[in-house]
Amino acid sequence: MNIILLGPPGAGKGTQAQRLMATRGMQQLSTGDMLRAAVKAGTPVGQQAKAVMEAGELVSDAIVSALIGERLDQGVGGGAIFDGYPRTAAQAVALDELLEARGLTLDHVIELEVDEAALIERVEGRYTCANCGEGYHDRFKRPKVEGVCDVCGSTAFKRRPDDNAETVQTRMAEYRAKTAPILPIYQARGLVERVNGMADIDHVSQAIAAILDG
Repeated sequence: MNIILLGPPGAGKGTQAQRLMATRGMQQLSTGDMLRAAVKAGTPVGQQAKAVMEAGELVSDAIVSALIGERLDQGVGGGAIFDGYPRTAAQAVALDELLEARGLTLDHVIELEVDEAALIERVEGRYTCANCGEGYHDRFKRPKVEGVCDVCGSTAFKRRPDDNAETVQTRMAEYRAKTAPILPIYQARGLVERVNGMADIDHVSQAIAAILDG
């Protein structure tokens, strides 16, 4: 089963993708991660991307789509979770072609809907253990012993400098601008399902599972 997971930064896409990978053997295809990996590995597409980035230019739709094709050719086990792709109408068309050429189909487009004010609170309050990376939140997930990581016992924590209200608002606007061109394409095919991304993690997982198993 192949799905597109949509939602602004902070909506919980990464968490849900990790759960789908653990429970269903699906593979998360995050274009940002794949681009860095391809450049590091020196693959043909990675070399192309590196040249473009070193010239200070944006990586083209063609390169991103070639990267997706390269990854699909490696096999995606229990299915692909497309994260951050497609972002444009042209990429949506390219994805159709990539899947069709490999005898694959797109089964669901799942959007995690969020409340902007609540998302700002969620993002502003999050921090991680500086040692092991375990995630915490000022309100929703504090360490069992204040100032001590539950997982590794470290007392060092860090926050991302861009986890603030202004950045969240900018990301939300960017997300709306980027998803606006592709949602109607998939809505016309009856593929779009929406999940309340503000619910707790388990409820979101259950809602996604209900869609995939429906």
